[in-house]
Amino acid sequence: MKNIYILFISLAFVACGNSEKNNESTSEADLNSNTIVVTPAQFKGEGMQLGTLQKQDFNGTVKTNGMIDVPPSNKANVSTFMGGYITKTPLLIGDKVKKGQLLVTLENPEFVELQQQYLEIAEQLNYLKSEFERQKTLHDENITSQKNFLKAESTYKSSLAHYNGLQKKLKMLNINPTSVEQGQITSTVNIYAPIEGYITKVNVSNGTYVSPADTILEIIDTAHIHLELIVFEKDILNIKKGQKINFKIPEASAKTFEAEVHLVGTSIDATNRTVKIHGHIKDEKEASFIVGMFVEAEIVINNTNSFALPNTAVAEIEGDYFALVLESKSANYTFNKTKINVGKQTENYIEVLNYNDFSDKQVLTNGSFMLLSE
Repeated sequence: MKNIYILFISLAFVACGNSEKNNESTSEADLNSNTIVVTPAQFKGEGMQLGTLQKQDFNGTVKTNGMIDVPPSNKANVSTFMGGYITKTPLLIGDKVKKGQLLVTLENPEFVELQQQYLEIAEQLNYLKSEFERQKTLHDENITSQKNFLKAESTYKSSLAHYNGLQKKLKMLNINPTSVEQGQITSTVNIYAPIEGYITKVNVSNGTYVSPADTILEIIDTAHIHLELIVFEKDILNIKKGQKINFKIPEASAKTFEAEVHLVGTSIDATNRTVKIHGHIKDEKEASFIVGMFVEAEIVINNTNSFALPNTAVAEIEGDYFALVLESKSANYTFNKTKINVGKQTENYIEVLNYNDFSDKQVLTNGSFMLLSE
């Protein structure tokens, strides 16, 4: 009988122990589902910090992309008015040139023939002019017929037009007509830089034959560069001159640069339903942009000031966003996991739409992701 009593007491203790363990496990499960407790040592060791809601600016933006470019007046494709063989190419890609600097020299027998024609017509012109004036005097005195006068006039003016045309051709080829009239005939012509800038393309080498349709060199003046962006039709009515542009060069730098909308296109590309936006870059001389660089940009179309939390205070769990609100601080820090209705986001802050749930409360701003993801 005594042994049975002892066994009964033992079973009672075991049952009570199991009941307490079950209650403790249930309590811990409830606690972990909504509440997280952090010791002061853990709080300090993990570098955790507390903060509150803050007002932050959030921009409504239109995302777009484009490239770094220069105005058409800052870009020049160098070609020749008459074909020829390249005899001198002193420049390489990347060389800086000044306006009027020698670029290439061409040689062609046709240059000689052109100067010969000019010289011949120049010599004839003096005689034809004298004959025209003589016939005019005789006609005025009724000594010669009108037919002879008109013939002399026609021959002189036709030759004068030919002379002026050949003179213009020589000047276009950078050949001095005065030197030709003095008997200085050359078989080569020089091509000079039409603008100041940098050589970006060299399509020839010594001995290459080039025709007027060929591009010999390309020069780009980077004194003024700008953004050429593409905006889709659905967003174009939101774009206005003067709006701020934030852009990056994703392949070259993580830095964000600023620009401003300067011109908005007035026609839509029928192929892809887009409009071109021209933007002026702020502090363009401080960044080493290269023409043709791809850019990713956001055009700021409006601005709002809203309550927000740092990104470090928010954790995303299965599509929902949560933050840890401080409930009490005694022996330990007790936090309550609170859901956030997320609005706009920036690189550093997240807009909190249900800000009343966080009003006058402290939030764990650093270390919450680690605790919520455990």
